[in-house]
Amino acid sequence: MSAEVASDTRIETGTGSRTLRIGTRGSLLATTQAGTVRDALIAAGHPAELVVITTKGDVTAGPVERIGVGVFTAELREALLAGDVDLAVHSYKDLPTAQDPRLVIAAVPPREDPRDALVARDGLVLGELPPGSRVGTSAPRRRAQLAAMGLGLDIRPLRGNIDTRLGKVASGELDAIVIARAGLSRIGRLDRITESLEPVQMLPAPSQGALAVECRAEDTALIEILAGLDDRASRAAVVAERALLAELEAGCTAPVGAVAEVVESLDDDGRVIEELSVRGCAAALDGSDVLRASAVGATGRAEELGRAVARELLDLGARELMADRGDDAPEQGTADV
Repeated sequence: MSAEVASDTRIETGTGSRTLRIGTRGSLLATTQAGTVRDALIAAGHPAELVVITTKGDVTAGPVERIGVGVFTAELREALLAGDVDLAVHSYKDLPTAQDPRLVIAAVPPREDPRDALVARDGLVLGELPPGSRVGTSAPRRRAQLAAMGLGLDIRPLRGNIDTRLGKVASGELDAIVIARAGLSRIGRLDRITESLEPVQMLPAPSQGALAVECRAEDTALIEILAGLDDRASRAAVVAERALLAELEAGCTAPVGAVAEVVESLDDDGRVIEELSVRGCAAALDGSDVLRASAVGATGRAEELGRAVARELLDLGARELMADRGDDAPEQGTADV
């Protein structure tokens, strides 16, 4: 693990002379994400700076699914526990589903659009790609759902940062890639998207597009500060989606998709009611079968709803369908893409 201070913003307000040290990976996407947290803290009167930490996932060239769970988060969490940083910003979907009791997710900021996006040559959308088109993705979830569409696509492995991935389409090496829309949004590349894939086409990874702001559980003063960054609807959605993943006992590379969202309706008296809609799927790796389930309920029942959808998927045979899923690991080569 190595760390370096990326910026220094010491100011004499809020927390006095203490500058909050924010651990982050060094990629453009990661530092941009962490930068939004830093800027929000500074705006609230709390000086903050980024501390760049190199993780195993940043220096390993092999297939990510074989490296192991926490490949993009372990060193950040070690730095937290060692006191080298005060908080860390993760792409939420890179975190293991089991929470370390020494740490706490103190905030889930407003979530980006969780959908997957297609970046294709000549402005093509998914249905316009001819059979045999080379489509890049290293996520088993995406591979399975793409294969299930029966479009005859040639699905190729894909790793690297966002620019590397986009470059494979620009150079003609690939006809298209599937990537998280959130990552493109955060670095200002939405113009490269040729189609945003609706959940009815492809369910995103659980907690895709969400950030997790993590700190030590004993740091109650910082927890109180970070609570101001928390978005209630985003947290409810992520809690449901990750509960689904945990109930399935599926690793982050399992072909599992989930998305939850707060929806509003009117009761008989014209009052607004908020409910949480949860949708999930489990697929065979080869796309030969995709199981789907859903539930709707009160936002305060987020975890219960997520687990209920998972149990329905299990009743439909999800465990057998995912039996040959490989090792647990983050599904991407770069967080949130």
